[in-house]
This record gives sequence, structure tokens and C-alpha cells, in this order.
Amino acid sequence: QVQLVESGGGYVQAGGSLRLSCAASGRTIATYPMAWFRQAPGKEREFVAAITWNGGSTHYLHSVRGRFTVSRDNAKNTVFLQMNSLKPEDTAVYYCAASPLGGLPTTRADFGSWGQGTQVTVSS
Repeated sequence: QVQLVESGGGYVQAGGSLRLSCAASGRTIATYPMAWFRQAPGKEREFVAAITWNGGSTHYLHSVRGRFTVSRDNAKNTVFLQMNSLKPEDTAVYYCAASPLGGLPTTRADFGSWGQGTQVTVSS
């Protein structure tokens, strides 16, 4: 089982940027599709972004497309989420997840390993 630890969350004003990191340990994630999800208070956890094992393909939640960029460094066993032009509605706990499946899964049930989450708060 791979262990995932997110970092980089914090408090930022609207229009600002944050870069989240997800460091994996226990085994390599080099062959796993990876994704970011988020959960706001009182809401379901939702998909944000996903990336294939080699970084060749990505997919985004419509509302973050053009503002967020998911990337990975397999040599460092780490996945990133660059978040620009942040909005108050982006406020949530952000989780990274690893999937044992191939391709580019985007459904929560497709991911078997999860981090503990990092809080992102965007003020208006």
C-alpha cells in the first residue's frame, strides 16, 4: 500500500496562487494514475484533476480548467497541483489519491490510496 502525504495548503486571497504537493512512500507511484480531489464543508468530495502514470494525459474539473495544472515527478515519487487565480469557491480540503487502474480514472471509487488532506482557504 502506498502512503500519500499532501502539503502546501494555506490561506490566500482571491486571485492568489498555491502549489500543492503529494509525496508518496511505501512504493513507487510511477505506474499509477494519480488525482486530486477536494471536499468543502457540507459537500461531497469531488474530483479536481487527474494525470496518467507518465504525465501524458490530464483531465480537469470544468471549473478549474485553465487555472489549475496537475503534474508529476516520478523520480521524486511526487505529484503536484499548481493552483492559480484562486477563488473563494476553491476553499476545501484537498486530497491526493492513487489508482491501481490504468488509463485516467476520475471517479472516487477508482482510487484506493488517499492522503490525509491539506486545507486551502481562499478569502474574498
